[in-house]
Amino acid sequence: MSVTARGRATPALILAGVAVAAAALLPAVYLVLRAGDAGLDGALATITAGRTLELLARTTLLAVSVTVASVALAVPLAWLTVRTDLPGRRAWVVLTALPLAIPSYVGGYAFVAALGPRGIAQGWLAPLGVEELPSIYGFPGAWLVLTLFSYPYVLLTVRAALRRLDPSLEEASRTLGRSRRATFWHVVLPQLRPAVTAGSLLVALYTLSDFGAVSLLRFDSFTRVIYVQYRASLDRSAAATLGLVLLALTLAVLTAETRSRGRAGYHRLHGGGARTPSVVHLGRWRWPAVGACAALVAIALAVPLGVIGYWLVRGLAAEEPLRLTTTLMGHSLVVSALGAVVAVVAAWPVAVLAARHPGRLSRLVERASFTGYALPGVVVALALVFFGARVVPAVYQTRTLLVFAYVVLFLPQAVGALRASLLQVNPSLEEASRLLGRSKAATTRAVVLPLVRPGVLAGGALVFLTCMKELPATLLLAPTGYDTLATQVWSATSEAFFGRAAAPALALVLLSALPMALLAIREAERSPAPPADPAPAVDSPPTPDHPAALVGTG
Repeated sequence: MSVTARGRATPALILAGVAVAAAALLPAVYLVLRAGDAGLDGALATITAGRTLELLARTTLLAVSVTVASVALAVPLAWLTVRTDLPGRRAWVVLTALPLAIPSYVGGYAFVAALGPRGIAQGWLAPLGVEELPSIYGFPGAWLVLTLFSYPYVLLTVRAALRRLDPSLEEASRTLGRSRRATFWHVVLPQLRPAVTAGSLLVALYTLSDFGAVSLLRFDSFTRVIYVQYRASLDRSAAATLGLVLLALTLAVLTAETRSRGRAGYHRLHGGGARTPSVVHLGRWRWPAVGACAALVAIALAVPLGVIGYWLVRGLAAEEPLRLTTTLMGHSLVVSALGAVVAVVAAWPVAVLAARHPGRLSRLVERASFTGYALPGVVVALALVFFGARVVPAVYQTRTLLVFAYVVLFLPQAVGALRASLLQVNPSLEEASRLLGRSKAATTRAVVLPLVRPGVLAGGALVFLTCMKELPATLLLAPTGYDTLATQVWSATSEAFFGRAAAPALALVLLSALPMALLAIREAERSPAPPADPAPAVDSPPTPDHPAALVGTG
């Protein structure tokens, strides 16, 4: 497979992309087969029911709200940690991305335990006369939890794009008299559009498919209702029909993202190497920026970790078994790593078709590859149980089928990161390599892959993190006795043994944070270092000409 700078896509690339899209469509085929059991009249009755329309409105509102809030948090954070002299920048690069390592069901439980009725905060405030805190259940709680644990999807993709931007465009804008703020809005932000839209798409699809947070916070969305339908009835045609409605909503989101992305390229104007952009000095706004980062990390990271630590201490005091073994951790690491590697490899032809060969076929392939991500993990798992048991029994209840499920579920995370990086690679570099006699494969290996490496690493890290957290697919598809940290946490919390769940939950967060730490170290090493003699601090309030004015403009 190769990246062709211009011209038609190679047959091998097309075949690979179509094969990946066909694999991703298996859950949708299962839904169609199951929904067909109810007949056309039954399916139409389910789709047009008032309850279904209400679910559609509620789910759409939640997805849009979480996506907007995630972008508003992530873009300023990315700018602060890549382009400014923010104190402790390397630490903030790691800390602001770590909430992605916390499963939504763990985060939801943590906030319920901390802020819910009879929660930790309520117990602390009761002596002060506070009898009841505002309810965290419903839309507010679901919006808060999903935003806090999904904004890093946008943060990671925007950071990778910011590091690849051509600083000469910004310098030209400033030379022509534009202020720093105008340069950001009219030069920098348009170049970030592929990364912002890719990250936003991941957040929207993650919100559409989330089950843990919405269930714990009692917000009725499609995923929660579909799960209840599957568990409560032997006739799964109604649940399959709702799954098809959710799939249609996914296609609408994908169409909107494609139109927002447009067909523009965002690569460098010249073929030279990357130049390091100048570091922006925040002046007296450095410490308010640190305070904002600290507040976000405290809410998104300290609260859930504090609750886990609280239950760990209580469990140890009550002599609860830790339920944490090296075998358990090894299972989680191996299967997640396999899922990440296979997902990145499978995402390559899809991303190349989307970035280098835009057209009807590439759009269809890309949209098909995103379908599994918007479906609940239980639906994808049941679809693969159906096909595994009836079509390929040799892989049923094997690690191979579990890894395949991870790829179907989380392929868009790798596709989005790779596509955004490919759009920033100037096709003239590939053309020059071909003119110098290198083959297509050699050009891809020697020219393209080094340039898109940040996107490859970011996509692989995202998939690894999400595989570590995935619960329904792991419960249904893992081989007998193949327990992971996620299944151990769920089995303990489902029986209200929160002390037993604390140690596996803490290990899950720490192991999930490992790839984030490695990426952050590489990112910090490659980021520009502030000069030894920093510019004098600015004591005046931020103005359009002052870079600190950009901090709150996400």
